[in-house]
Amino acid sequence: MRILLILAFLASVIPTFASAQELRVATVTRPPFSMEKDGESIGFSIDLWKALMIDMRRNSQVIRADTFPEMLNMVEKGQADAAIANISITAKRESRFDFTHPIFEGGLQIMVHSDANNAPSIWSALWSKELLMAIAMSFVALLGGGMVMWFFERKKQDYFNLPPHRALFPAFWWALNLVVNGGFEERVPRSVFGRLFGVLLVVSSLFIVSVVVAKITATLTIAGIQNSVNSVNDLQKKSVGTTVGSTASAYLDTREVRHRTYGDLDTLLAAFESRDLDAVVFDAPILSYYVNTEGMGKAELVGPVFLRENYGIILPPESPLAEPINQSLLRLREDGTYSKIYRKWFGVSDR
Repeated sequence: MRILLILAFLASVIPTFASAQELRVATVTRPPFSMEKDGESIGFSIDLWKALMIDMRRNSQVIRADTFPEMLNMVEKGQADAAIANISITAKRESRFDFTHPIFEGGLQIMVHSDANNAPSIWSALWSKELLMAIAMSFVALLGGGMVMWFFERKKQDYFNLPPHRALFPAFWWALNLVVNGGFEERVPRSVFGRLFGVLLVVSSLFIVSVVVAKITATLTIAGIQNSVNSVNDLQKKSVGTTVGSTASAYLDTREVRHRTYGDLDTLLAAFESRDLDAVVFDAPILSYYVNTEGMGKAELVGPVFLRENYGIILPPESPLAEPINQSLLRLREDGTYSKIYRKWFGVSDR
């Protein structure tokens, strides 16, 4: 009988002791999900975790990792009981860890510099290789046409009665006036071949002017299209960056978009701010937070959110915390606590 009483006592004490045991949760700086302010951890994920601990009547300690992979390794090595931030639920991670129910629905988006999609100026178009070639060819055509007219008219009028090296500019000037003004009345051709050639030049001048104008327009249009970024398809010839081991990096690999990877978000954003990168592909809510805070006036989001994904809390395989956390998450959604935390950090309802 005494043994039964002892066993009953232990059965009641052990769960109480276990519930009082402090949990270790790993995180990484990813505003607005997790960050530090005045030495205190804050953010959507942190507030949600605190609410879970209150609901579960557990104490916890926040351990901040320097990088995203380091945070995951803490859970894998038993240095943390869970990890929370903006952790996308993927098949690859599911093979290493257990996930709770989703805590947030996110996705990827593209961020570019605020001036990246501005239309190019007329001066930048004028300095394009294609347009400079077209202008050079026009000058050659004018000079060639003027010298042909010199050949026909050199013995018919004093204007063209010059040696070849001295006739270059007068001949070019005659052809330029013909194209611009439609004629050069003071220097009307007098020879038969000169008049025939003059008529041909007048007619062809209409096409020359049209070609040059069309070339300028086309150059501006093409430059505008090449400079703009509106989707992943526009990133092929851009300098693109994201973080190492992220779902964004995996997605860019599947689309065969060459990109650079950075160890943490701060390094990635620093590279963007220094213009080492033309675009950043990353979690939409994190980029949105940056654009509306530190990046205001310097960066903008383009295109819709793509590759929709859910974030979850990572746990070791077969963790006894999985079911209690899932039940607590459901209670927080049902009593409105989750919606209150969501509105605090994102300003809108989660519905």
